[in-house]
Amino acid sequence: MMRDSTRRALERAAELTRNNHLVEAMATAEPVILAADEYESAEIRQWLAEHVDDFTREV
Repeated sequence: MMRDSTRRALERAAELTRNNHLVEAMATAEPVILAADEYESAEIRQWLAEHVDDFTREV
């Protein structure tokens, strides 16, 4: 199961991306992505696929 801290980091990265803060978004998301085990990594991939619009929609 994806940790709450991982989900919050991904949600924050999406928010930062929408606000044109890509460097900060990457700095927020990358550590949790790299630290994830194989099961959480699969959940992260699924979450990202399901939340593409969270990163691209207009604010």
